[in-house]
Amino acid sequence: MRPEAFLGSVAPASVYNGSGHSKVVLVCEHASNHVPPQLNGLGLPDFELTRHIAWDPGAFSVAKRLSDLLDAPLVYANVSRLVLDINRQPGHRGSIVEVSELTEIPGNKNLTPLDRETRARAIYEPFHEVLRSTIERRRKANPWIISIHSYTPIYKGVPRPWHAGILHNDDRRLSTDMLEMLRQDPALNIGDNEPYAPIDGVYHTVERHTKPFGYKGAMVEIRNDLIADANGEQEWAERFHQVLTRMLAVEA
Repeated sequence: MRPEAFLGSVAPASVYNGSGHSKVVLVCEHASNHVPPQLNGLGLPDFELTRHIAWDPGAFSVAKRLSDLLDAPLVYANVSRLVLDINRQPGHRGSIVEVSELTEIPGNKNLTPLDRETRARAIYEPFHEVLRSTIERRRKANPWIISIHSYTPIYKGVPRPWHAGILHNDDRRLSTDMLEMLRQDPALNIGDNEPYAPIDGVYHTVERHTKPFGYKGAMVEIRNDLIADANGEQEWAERFHQVLTRMLAVEA
């Protein structure tokens, strides 16, 4: 199948509030659990596609609310990470997984190199081009790139105590202040490169679109039981709005 026909009428990426005036560019790579019809749900029962293995529940809603609060553009994906994870370099072991957590993904087994290339050309390349062009239009503002994710309270039987985490590479220009401000609330347990870290391969999007250009970036992870309803989504959007607004005011 030709890459341009792979997704049918579904765009690999969309932009919400593209005319937003903030220097912050928000990204939500795991916003959707959509699987193209010809992949037959990757051989999974429907309930599996509602789980975290297919997307980041709550992350898009938080990102969208934060976009409104900041008046910031939001670039988000319309395809499940199980088809292809755009937050991994094509060819990376996490780009197209045969097992996610403890669940086998039948539709990802025995793929040919052409199958993998088709997915990358249909999903990865256009998504990152949309993000690149969105950032480029704000180049003169020296934009901040912030990616929004969610994670499960328990992973492979191990509880995760953090309410949220801020991920970063060796560039800590955003993460240091974000961590300090969030930790001013004594009720919150905020992880520093927890529950993931760049060494796990999860920082690809932010690094790709910041490091070569000197832009500031960070990745936000929120425990998904805390954003399981509209109240939680709004609470966390407002929390990050307050933090980022304070940081923007200092830089201005």
